[in-house]
Order: sequence, then structure tokens, then C-alpha cells
Amino acid sequence: RYYFVLEEGRILAPFSITVTPCDVPIEWSILVYKSPPGKAAPADHDTQEVSKSHKASSMVSTIFNYKGNSVETYMGMSSHSALYLLEFLSTERDTHITVYLTTDTTSGHLYPELPADPRIDVVGIGHTTVTLAWKHSPSVLQHRESIQYCLLVNEKHNYKSLCAAETAIRSSGMKLPPTLALSLSPYLLEPQQVMILSNSELSIINKVSSGEVRQVCMGTKNTYTVPNLSPSTQYYFDVFIVNLLTNASAAYTGTFARTLEEPEPEVTELKDGKVIHVVLDGKKQKFYSLQYQARHKKVHFTFQLCQGQVRVHITRNGKTVASENLSGLRYFSLKGKLLDTYLVQLRSTEESNSSVKVQASPHFHKPLFPLLPESLKIKSFSKLRTCRSVTIAWLGTQEESKYCVYRKRIEEDQIWRELQSADRCSGPESRHKSEKVLCKYFYDLNLQRAVTTETIKGLEAGTLYLFDVYLFGPSGIPVRYHSKVVKTRKKC
Repeated sequence: RYYFVLEEGRILAPFSITVTPCDVPIEWSILVYKSPPGKAAPADHDTQEVSKSHKASSMVSTIFNYKGNSVETYMGMSSHSALYLLEFLSTERDTHITVYLTTDTTSGHLYPELPADPRIDVVGIGHTTVTLAWKHSPSVLQHRESIQYCLLVNEKHNYKSLCAAETAIRSSGMKLPPTLALSLSPYLLEPQQVMILSNSELSIINKVSSGEVRQVCMGTKNTYTVPNLSPSTQYYFDVFIVNLLTNASAAYTGTFARTLEEPEPEVTELKDGKVIHVVLDGKKQKFYSLQYQARHKKVHFTFQLCQGQVRVHITRNGKTVASENLSGLRYFSLKGKLLDTYLVQLRSTEESNSSVKVQASPHFHKPLFPLLPESLKIKSFSKLRTCRSVTIAWLGTQEESKYCVYRKRIEEDQIWRELQSADRCSGPESRHKSEKVLCKYFYDLNLQRAVTTETIKGLEAGTLYLFDVYLFGPSGIPVRYHSKVVKTRKKC
């Protein structure tokens, strides 16, 4: 119960009371005690004394009564000799309410005004986003600096008021600043006194966030895309227009939307011995899935990293059997049962695009890729470098293989780009014919001596060259050595 009297010079003074239930339905009433004709109200400021005096010698009547959980406003005229009583009753459980009392009924700035059509439109739905739009409040056009829109998102239901949402957050265990509900003081000294709130109390609108209810304020923009939602989930959206000076708010008609189902990742079937070239989008960070059904107990997976950085994850019948970052060529030999199902998932671990070649085969004695040396680095000899020639060397293997050397003239500012963008899976078919230097066969059963050198002549003085060596195995699929940049001498 709250008592109040209105100290106005006039005999009749307008006033309004707005009550917002923040949770369950309530019942509230306004009662008035009027002194008999000719008997004025006591001229002191003790509410209890005023109350006793009026009760002892006055007539009481109920001038307003309401039951429900909607925002309700009473407007009336006050008599100078009247004592008013506000009664609030919650029949269900303890709850919160906000109460605003003012004698300034002409300005109309307390509660922001809703548009004629207060509905929220869902203008776009994605897997993890929903785009909303609503019509502008007339208050935004008149008082742009002190008005803003706030959006609430949750998975349970819509809220009829901002304080109802704040109560839900409070009940979920979130720590909040002092409640926004204001107790009425015995006397209203100034028309706006009850309405002014501190900045710390206003921060509840901007800072509160929880898994249950998400809040965001976007100034006076009347469109917003809600990010970071879960796919195939129904969300409820409420928009409130808030008066920042008074913290009073008005609610648009809430809406709801269900995000789109996340599409099942496409699974490509791996066939025995067939090579698949996979290009991965680093920005999306999505897995690329390959499936292989074993027709033998042993399965051999081969991966050749072409560009970027790639992580591979292999499962057999749903259980992880291998997971690591790829580098160069990588073999996995796995033993299981006939008709086991293998799922290979590939993902780029950097923002730029990556690519990899994949092969699955039960026959490891027929490898797709050639036998590789211990290192794929190309070495250059500074002492053998001249103005017109460069000498390079690389390691070979015990298996007779074909090696092709290519050269390309580049500029200083192209070095990093050329080395970073090099596709280690691409063969000489991607090179210009003029870049080819030579092809040769060699091997040595003694790995200590499996080294070959080549002097490339006919170069220009003081010029940068990019050298590449391609190794071809029995299958004809090339493996590219790491590119080498060498500069010829300027003066000889």
C-alpha cells in the first residue's frame, strides 16, 4: 500500500498513474479519501498523520481497479483535500512491478509512443541469423537523442514489457543492478522526480546478457540482424522503445521465427585407387567429408598437401582412428574388418584457401605417389653462382625416376607471393613451355650418393629466378620439390 497527496495550488489538478506488472498478473486499485465539505487537509508532511486524519474524518471510495498482467494507465483529476491510496495484490507469488506517478500529463514524453502498426516483421531467416524490421516510433522523430530501440531474444516466449524480461533474467540467477521498480515517496515534490533514474540503473538495458535472454540496443535503427543463433531453433523476438531519460518503455508486438536447418554436409564417395583433389575454403572453416567402404581388411589412405594448411580426421564406424595436421605427403595404414565404413573429414586451418589430394586403396604395394627422398628441398651453391648461371642440387631415391627442372624470372616484390601461392600438387602442365630447362632420369641404390646437380645456363646478370623440380613416379603423378629462389651475380 502507498499513500500520496498532490500538493498543487489549484483545487483540481490532473495526474496519471501507470503500472507495469513484471511477471504474474496482479490486481491494483486506487482509493481516495475525501474530507467533508469545509474541512481542509492538515498542513503537515507526516504521511501517517495525514492518513490518520483523513481516515478519521473522510469518505473513502474506489476510483479505479484492474486485474491482469498488461500495462495499464489511469488518468484523473485530483482534489486538493484528497488522500490517495494505491493497493497492489499478487495472488500467485512474489513479483515485481513498476509504478509511475506524474502530474505532468500534457508533455506526453514519459512513455514512448508506438506506431499505428506495432508489429515486428521477419524479413530474413538463415541458418544462424534472423533479420528483423519494425516501423519507427513517432517518439524517435521528436526526441531522437533520448530514445532508443532495444531487442530481446530468447527461446521460451515473448514478453509483454521490458521489466517482465528483466524479471525473467533476474529469476534465472543473473546479478542485476538495483531493480527499476520505484517506490512512491509520500509526497511528489516535482512532476518528474519519480521518473528520473541514474545511469547505473539504466545500464541494465545495455549490459545484461545471459543464455536465457539476450539483450541488445541499437539506437534508432529500425532493422537488425540477430547473429550467432543455433540452426533449426525457434526464437522469440521482442522490441522495446525506451526513453533514456525516464527509462519508461513501450513494447512492440512480439514475434517468433525458426532458424533454418543446417544442411547435411555433402559426402563424396572414395573409390579404390582414384585420386580426389579437394579445395577447402579457409574462411568458412567447414569440413569436407569423404566416405570409403572397405573391401579388404587393410586400407591405405594417402594425402598430398597441395596448398595452405589442412587438418585430417578419420573415423571408422564412428570411432576416431587418426587426427592430425598434414604436411607434404602422409600415409595412413589402417586395419579393420570387411565392409568397415571410413569417414575422412578435411578442414583448412588457415583463412586462405587450402587444397589436398586424397587416395584410398587396399593395395599398398602399388603406391600412387613415387618413392620420396628424405628431403624435398632444393640446394643452391653460392660459390658456383655466376652472372649467367646457377648450380642447384636435390636428393633422389633408390628408385629410377624422372626429374624435370623449370625456371621462372621474378621480381623482388613477387617472392613471397610466389612461394605462398605455389601449388605443390600441380605438375609441369601448369607451366609455360619456355620455363622448362630439362628432364633427366637418375637413381642410386646407395642413398648417401643419391644426389644430383644441375647447372642452369643462359641466365641474365643480377636477376632473380624461381627454380622448381618435379619428380615423376611409375604412376605418372608428379611431386613438386620446394621452390628455390636464387639471384645471379650482378658483376663477374
